[in-house]
Amino acid sequence: MPSLHPCLTCGACCASFRVDFSVEETQERGGHVPDGLVVAVTDGTARMRGTDHAAPRCAALTGTVGTRAACGIYEWRPSPCREFEAGSDACIRARARRQLPPLSDGFIL
Repeated sequence: MPSLHPCLTCGACCASFRVDFSVEETQERGGHVPDGLVVAVTDGTARMRGTDHAAPRCAALTGTVGTRAACGIYEWRPSPCREFEAGSDACIRARARRQLPPLSDGFIL
């Protein structure tokens, strides 16, 4: 039986970083990111709700970080989430914050 890709059980990135993006990506402006999960930052910048807290956790994150976590809006996630690279330095830092080891080479996308 094949194992799940670690990103499908991790969620560390969704509970580590602020996620800012263009307001053009929001539903209100014709994009796909659901308006209820967004807070305005400036006239041109939006942020995923929950990512600016002292202990960040994106409002779209479901499940338990490090056990079984997933993005509730994966198909509609904003560009910073689409561009985040599994196995990158940022990924390693996020996983370390949750006492998770770096991804093995075989799982880096």
